[in-house]
Amino acid sequence: MPALPTRASVAARHDGLLATAGWPQTEPPPPDSGLWQWIQANHRFNSRLWAEEDLARRTTVEAQEIAANKRAIDGFNQARNDATERIDEILLLALGLVDPETVHTPAPRSTVPAGARLNSETAGSIIDRMSIMALKIHAMQAQTQRQDVAADHIASAQERLARLQQQRADLGDCLEALIAQAQAGQAYFKVYRQFKMYNDARFNPELVKEAKAAGA
Repeated sequence: MPALPTRASVAARHDGLLATAGWPQTEPPPPDSGLWQWIQANHRFNSRLWAEEDLARRTTVEAQEIAANKRAIDGFNQARNDATERIDEILLLALGLVDPETVHTPAPRSTVPAGARLNSETAGSIIDRMSIMALKIHAMQAQTQRQDVAADHIASAQERLARLQQQRADLGDCLEALIAQAQAGQAYFKVYRQFKMYNDARFNPELVKEAKAAGA
């Protein structure tokens, strides 16, 4: 059974990766080839998504460059969600909340005890949100260290940084509470497959139109 994630262990991994030279294009090996590999992958995709979002806001480049950023954003967003699902699958197995033979199927069979409540947010999605909070904290920390801005900018950044740190701590507490309640048979969560229709040529109506026009 993998070591279950805690507020401290997830935050430390996220922060450590952001402090790694060359991240996210280069990265250290993950602590394991299971849960923490996918936690790291989720953070990598969020980091690359963050960078593309910044690039997509540029105003002095050609339109095709922004279009390329948008396509990259769609790809990283899909990969981020896929990694979140892998995290949930591993945790559900570790907590004994799903039939192992069905965990990777579109409809995993739940094995939760009677009376357990369904949590609307999954453990993986909380870890995903903690990844985004780590990126926000990292970026806001940089704002507090700027030498080219006035004191009021630094003060505003410091205030926002404190709020972001509290938000991440609260998310971490929610993660630990959900896992503890799941271990006690009081709560559970499910894998929710993220059907990104805009990425699927079968379901995006504009891509369907293009395919029909090309085949006409």
